[in-house]
Amino acid sequence: MAPILFDETLFADLSGAANTSGRKRANRNIHGDYQDVVQRLFITLLPDSYVRPHKHVQDEKWEFFLMVSGQVSFLLFNDEGVCTERYELSATGSIKGLEIPANCWHCVVPGDAEATFFEVKQGPYVQMDDKGFAPWSPSEGDAEVEDFLRVLKTLKVGNSVLESKQ
Repeated sequence: MAPILFDETLFADLSGAANTSGRKRANRNIHGDYQDVVQRLFITLLPDSYVRPHKHVQDEKWEFFLMVSGQVSFLLFNDEGVCTERYELSATGSIKGLEIPANCWHCVVPGDAEATFFEVKQGPYVQMDDKGFAPWSPSEGDAEVEDFLRVLKTLKVGNSVLESKQ
């Protein structure tokens, strides 16, 4: 079996796919199947991509992120939508990655330029029970998403997304 190489073509293809996607992001799965016990993928986000706050409710469903290029923020929340932690990850900065435990409300917030990160999480991936979405956040496609994303980009630790939306 030959090694899998991750070259500039892969990242150029991801960038192109993100730029033509309605979700303003694209991913490339490295794992062979959604049933694999380890899920590995690259994700490219554009500055206006909205990743809805969510948590993985299965006790074993942690997530690992490592920046390849660009910068993103990772926000952690309590059940009421208060930001409890905020991490600025950058491919060239002092914090390049993190691991998020299971049952933790979180979201990735894109910076001002395109960014790509590598994600590893425990499989198998079952779309119906992979995520529980935060009830205090708008669904993708809702009219409130643009304003909510603007709140997430500047939200400080200790502040509530609910108070910031008012």
